Amino acid sequence: MKPQPSPQRFEGLFITLTPLDIDSDVRDLFAISHADESTRKLWRYMPRGPFADVAEQAAFLREWQATPNVIAFTVRDTSTKHSLGSISLMSIRAEHGVAELGNIWYAPAAQRTKANTEACYLLLRHCFEDLGYRRMEWKCDALNEPSRNAALRLGFTFEGIFRQHMIIKGENRDTAWFAILDHEWPQIAASMRTWLHEDDSISLSRLIAEGRRVQARA
Repeated sequence: MKPQPSPQRFEGLFITLTPLDIDSDVRDLFAISHADESTRKLWRYMPRGPFADVAEQAAFLREWQATPNVIAFTVRDTSTKHSLGSISLMSIRAEHGVAELGNIWYAPAAQRTKANTEACYLLLRHCFEDLGYRRMEWKCDALNEPSRNAALRLGFTFEGIFRQHMIIKGENRDTAWFAILDHEWPQIAASMRTWLHEDDSISLSRLIAEGRRVQARA
């Protein structure tokens, strides 16, 4: 049995993860995710939302936070402390050393920045290196191309489609599954650190692919 993750602060160069505090965080999270119709579209593939008001989003967050094996975080800009979005460790199965990154969303201003890469890096590093986990998962609606592309870009391997896996908002969801295994993490982590902190002139996906080729030749 591996250790169970616990809510704690993770500080990176660009973003900081803080355990979700609904009373303190929900107004900012609602504001950045419901600014206009375009912003509200980010909820298209989420299990709930968009929300009618702050109270409705707070009710969902309380329900989400109370879900077994979920630790929710608010993502903040490290320098400004402004809220950027949310990410969770979920489906935590400590007895198997497995967990999932999920319920991820960002305000438009944080998209196509280093926010999600560093948030994922901090949680993956914690699970693999601090807790000794064996497998980290990423799942999304099979129709959600941005999420599927994000998983591949971060080094997750596509494992297949679970057909008619869930009903979300009254509609069928086929779920795309991705994973990173513990023996794959050191090379992916090195590529992430290079892209985040040293040189982002080469895409992260290319850095990871090149690292895999070198590893395969070794």
